[in-house]
Amino acid sequence: MQVRHNYIVIEGNIGAGKTTLATLISEQFNGRLILERFADNPFLPKFYKDPEKYSFPLELSFLASRYRQLKEELGSQDLFKSFTVADYYFTKSLVFAASTLKGDEYNLYRQIFYIIYGSLPKPDIYVYLYVTPERLLENIRKRGRDYEMTITAGYLKKIQESYFTFFRQNPENKYLVLDINNLDFVSDIEHYNRIIENIFDKDYPTGLNMVIL
Repeated sequence: MQVRHNYIVIEGNIGAGKTTLATLISEQFNGRLILERFADNPFLPKFYKDPEKYSFPLELSFLASRYRQLKEELGSQDLFKSFTVADYYFTKSLVFAASTLKGDEYNLYRQIFYIIYGSLPKPDIYVYLYVTPERLLENIRKRGRDYEMTITAGYLKKIQESYFTFFRQNPENKYLVLDINNLDFVSDIEHYNRIIENIFDKDYPTGLNMVIL
């Protein structure tokens, strides 16, 4: 199968499987893999315990680390890899900030975001894995990260709504929303292949494209 994209982003809510899918794609097609560095963020456990107090420093720290990583990795070339696939994009910063910050803090953050956003390369296609909050919670519990145990369905719904708000407000990008609620692409190769076919075998217009699998 020929890869028609030079830069693919796999996005989704917490627990949607974006890192797993991005990793599988990179291994199958010899792609350069970019995974978000977040495990050692000192603000994340504090945020889940006290969101109001730690939301602004958390979002700023993510903004800085995501920009630094993407600027470094997208600015370099790997002659042995045919394309790049990442499990997040810089827009994730604004999406999460929109659901955690309020008023003047969000307005300031949004200004900073768009100043930086224009300097980064844009993906050829932005794949969003759509999963209901209820199933996301099941996935989160299965992977067992202590600091994620306080995440609620309400919070996941807010994140989901933020993603779609961004898609609608930035129609110049190519978005492919895949509803994977009925799939288990990790355990079932047929399910995985259906996802791959929709990403690589079909062409989509600019804007929002939705597919139920």
